[in-house]
Amino acid sequence: MPSDFFRFINGHLSVEDLPLAPLAERFGTPLYIYSRAALTHAYCAYARACAGRNARIYYAVKANSALAVLDVFARLGASFDIVSGGELARVLAAGGRAGQIVFSGVGKQRHEIRAALCAKVQCFNVESAPELHRLNEIAAQTGAQARVALRVNPDIDARTHPYIATGLKTDKFGIAFDEARAAARITAALSHLTLVGLACHIGSQITATAPYLDALDKMLALIEAIETDGAALSHLDIGGGLGIHYRPAGETNAEPPPGIEHFVSSVLDHVAQRGHAHRTLLFEPGRSLAGNAGALLTRIEYLKQSGEKRFAIVDAAMNDLMRPAMYQAYHDITPVIQRKDAMPALYDVAGPICESGDWLGRARRLAVQPGDLLAVHGAGAYGFVMSSNYNTRPRAAEVMVDGAQAYLIRERETVEQLFAGEARLPADALSYSQARHHAAQAAKIL
Repeated sequence: MPSDFFRFINGHLSVEDLPLAPLAERFGTPLYIYSRAALTHAYCAYARACAGRNARIYYAVKANSALAVLDVFARLGASFDIVSGGELARVLAAGGRAGQIVFSGVGKQRHEIRAALCAKVQCFNVESAPELHRLNEIAAQTGAQARVALRVNPDIDARTHPYIATGLKTDKFGIAFDEARAAARITAALSHLTLVGLACHIGSQITATAPYLDALDKMLALIEAIETDGAALSHLDIGGGLGIHYRPAGETNAEPPPGIEHFVSSVLDHVAQRGHAHRTLLFEPGRSLAGNAGALLTRIEYLKQSGEKRFAIVDAAMNDLMRPAMYQAYHDITPVIQRKDAMPALYDVAGPICESGDWLGRARRLAVQPGDLLAVHGAGAYGFVMSSNYNTRPRAAEVMVDGAQAYLIRERETVEQLFAGEARLPADALSYSQARHHAAQAAKIL
């Protein structure tokens, strides 16, 4: 198991002081479970590394936007990185302060920009010249002065999955590096914008520090060039993306991401060595704060053998945890109760959705029986937030464990809720073919 906060006690998987099996009985499955202690531990590692340095931590809300998770980080003093108007509303509802919010995202809509200006967010990370003009127009309409950081695409290979690489020149994100200086001049010429910094984000699940340092070198050189044009940039937003361990420690294929404190110190030291220690550095961690703080509990419905292939068919599916189907991502999977009365065998752990891509793990050695519970680890980030209602499946419940207490932080959806906002056609509504037929008959009469 990648997380120290999920561990076996007398053969029973527990989180903090609670065994997981009773939680599944109490709240049902599939079930997302988060550890408050694990969230706190990860955040404090960033806080320790930033202490006494010119740096701030902005939690990337897209990783896990549950109100209770945001509440934990807000109480710890976190700032927030958002990518939608909905995330803005969530952060404010969870106790976050608008003046500590950075609004990122490549496709900000007018109503989202207006809401962020009215809330007085700290800064907009702007990703294109058209966005600069739209932001200036709306700021003028609302009588606001928008603080802007230009998100620049540094064309750095983060050496991660192509779907979560965001810093190459072929990606949709950011302003092209060679066009950034011109974009800074455009910003300076717009009356309701104030350029305060630069930002970049090169990808997610990055397991090496070198790509960050390469991006820093380019971004710091760009800052120096822009400041020769008369701008004064107070901060550099380095983004997030630091990876986590998804595989058990010691496994051959385990990813070796650097520790949080080592990573942060390396980046800050590099900035200082380049003579930019006076600038505030913004870190936007998401996965590295929430990923290993959560697990998805699921129950085995059937053990099935097809030829030489064995399947453990479970009640969680790709709609509950999309990462394996979308990214071919690996999540460690363990039985919640260690059995001695079942022979271990290799199983593909698959869900009930009518898609061949509906799997949570392949070729996992498990000693299990039908009805047993499995824990899918590393599900605290990009788990529930990416879930859907495909196959008209209600989304899972979420629970936060705090020591010996378990709090239901999101109720399980019901099927009735899924179509409560829908409507059938009126009884007298004619189909297109019926309307044409009636029109033709009327024409014949005339």
